[in-house]
Amino acid sequence: MALKSTIYKAELDIADMDRGYYASHALTLAQHPSETIERMMLRLAVFALHASDSLGFTKGISTDDEPDLWQKNYSDEIEVWIELGEPDEKRLRKACGRAEHVLVYSYGGRAADIWWQQNASKYARFDNLRVLSVAPATLQALSALCERGMSMSATIQDGVLWLSSATGNAQLTLDILKEERR
Repeated sequence: MALKSTIYKAELDIADMDRGYYASHALTLAQHPSETIERMMLRLAVFALHASDSLGFTKGISTDDEPDLWQKNYSDEIEVWIELGEPDEKRLRKACGRAEHVLVYSYGGRAADIWWQQNASKYARFDNLRVLSVAPATLQALSALCERGMSMSATIQDGVLWLSSATGNAQLTLDILKEERR
């Protein structure tokens, strides 16, 4: 018998002063049995950073040909492809060929650092790729906010995300490992 996903509901109020985006989103997050709370909460935080009416969660971990989040236009073309973790070169090559912008949020601590050292030169050729690193302490702070039913506020200013709920606050500051070249 296969294990089922755990369902979380989130009411997310976003004030993104960097982009001038202000909206509320009612989100349903399915935590795959092999996904950690930290990774699921990072998906929520990344959604807040890139929120739009057309950004959505995909099947993610359980599907090889979809990212964790993506934004498609009305013609069903992928505008933004967002990966969490440390994807391999083949997967990123495919993503960079299919999407206008590709973002990777690396979060594995020391393992992520090693992944980046081994792959930075290979990924330099992808002009539409941006790679960011999330510190382990940030993941712990995000996971402390997790509840089955969450009501959160997200404020984004100067590239920094603050998430707050009744259980506490977390700040997401990212280290940029690679910028897009456009």
